[in-house]
Amino acid sequence: MSFKSSYLAEVYDNVVRVNPGEPEFHQAVREVLESLEPVIEQRPELVKAGILERMVEPERSIRFRVSWVDDSGKVQVNRGYRFQFNSAIGPYKGGLRLHPSVNASILKFLGFEQVFKNSLTGLPMGGAKGGSDFDPKGKSDAEVMRFCQAFMTELYRHIGPDTDVPAGDIGTGAREIGYMFGQYKKIMNEYTGVLTGKSLSYGGSLARKEATGYGLCYFTDELLRDNGLSFEGMITVISGSGNVAIYACEKATLFGAKVVALSDSNGYIYDKNGINLDVVKQIKEVERGRISEYADRVPGSVYTPGCSGIWSIPCDIALPCATQNEINAESAALLVKNGVKAVCEGANMPSTPEAIETFQKNGVFFGPAKAANAGGVATSGLEMSQNSLRLSWTFEEVDEKLCGIMKNIYKNASDAAKEFGMAGNLVAGANIAGFMKVADAMMWQGI
Repeated sequence: MSFKSSYLAEVYDNVVRVNPGEPEFHQAVREVLESLEPVIEQRPELVKAGILERMVEPERSIRFRVSWVDDSGKVQVNRGYRFQFNSAIGPYKGGLRLHPSVNASILKFLGFEQVFKNSLTGLPMGGAKGGSDFDPKGKSDAEVMRFCQAFMTELYRHIGPDTDVPAGDIGTGAREIGYMFGQYKKIMNEYTGVLTGKSLSYGGSLARKEATGYGLCYFTDELLRDNGLSFEGMITVISGSGNVAIYACEKATLFGAKVVALSDSNGYIYDKNGINLDVVKQIKEVERGRISEYADRVPGSVYTPGCSGIWSIPCDIALPCATQNEINAESAALLVKNGVKAVCEGANMPSTPEAIETFQKNGVFFGPAKAANAGGVATSGLEMSQNSLRLSWTFEEVDEKLCGIMKNIYKNASDAAKEFGMAGNLVAGANIAGFMKVADAMMWQGI
């Protein structure tokens, strides 16, 4: 798809020029800009104020060295990042990813998307993302602690409960957040809600672990019901087997779906009788094993090496919850051929632009990541609220608020798409709804 607006084409070309070699960031910006063409036509004052030029450039880009000592006494050096994209509607908010694949392009794509996702929640949160190319896998607890302490010793200068509140992400769970929080508390000599994803014993929120997967299903359920369908009896395929996938599987099953497949980076399992989630939780949450072990424990299930093949399984609903660009045009065509009715994204940008186009052309209901997987950051925002109030809400209270937020996200995205003549296009609707709130705030606050 090419830009009809020469102005938007110019904005995009400039992003590519000043951010060379960052394909994930380019892809995310292009998708948003394409959705905003009708808005720009109706709101020329946004062009005059340079709103888009300002949105695609982080307010701050922070890169730093992280030096730490491994268990053998050898000094290791990693690279740390924090991209603080936009604070027009609240403190920066977004995860810290610890994975060897981390680079500026991936974090900028995630930080840019986070601005719109956070806006959609209706909570006062700006957008940011950060992390490091450090890999927690295979490291001892002591090594992870020393890395996290070294990482926070630099990052603490740039964050705070009213400035930037990082959260967990891939590779950054309760253990890593705990070590980072402890180091921040020592340095700053204060006890504040500077991080979310904390353990319950020191300020974490109930339902945070379940939030992204549950939220994905609340959004999908709303989408289905708005189109005369429901989860009841639907054959469902979910990629991934981390928190998002596990709790999407749990909630989809509670809604009456039959989840038949999960995956990890090595391959996927297919269980025609429906996934036994207790076995998956034992393997992934307790033993930290591989999904292939499921086939050894559950008779009748089959493991297949290579994770991309999961999309060859016929299904009514597909919930990609693994990683970016996991569904390409070929996989999308296969899903369509096999009769998929709805695809909603649990991971960040798991469908390529070609895949999304395939779904839309073939009448598949499609829920984009920035709307469908916003449950995690929404509950992080609820954790911030609890920390500020010095209160803890029950699981049921948090879950009820999460459900309401996800239903509102669907409604706002759907309404925005209708308002600008693109009814049913939730990609455009989510981008527009998220953008308008941030753009209006930026207009009020001046240059």
